[in-house]
Amino acid sequence: MKKSKRVVIVDDNIDITEVFADIFELTGNKVVGIGHDGRDALELFLKHKPDFIFIDVMMPVMNGIEALKAIKENEPNAKVIMVTADNSTNTIKELEKLNATAIIFKPFKIEDIINIIEKFED
Repeated sequence: MKKSKRVVIVDDNIDITEVFADIFELTGNKVVGIGHDGRDALELFLKHKPDFIFIDVMMPVMNGIEALKAIKENEPNAKVIMVTADNSTNTIKELEKLNATAIIFKPFKIEDIINIIEKFED
């Protein structure tokens, strides 16, 4: 029996956070926090120390790239999955340079999200 994972979801689109939350709950994982900007991402990560955090790249206040950088400074081994519609080379290179665990491109399939968690199981 695989161990349930603790997940934080951060996206400025509330519909997307709800879809992700439903997927994780249905697959036996626990959503421990939902946020809507990069500052939320950092605060929720530090508070909950989740197994995975999913962060949208384009968000208000602090964008996902800034949040990724701040999280990795606090916890270099954090599993941070970035979600973006921007598949430009510059964005991909920046996310790789900051050591994002994985990148999911919008529009995504539900299987993509489930596969990411299974791929990085400890």
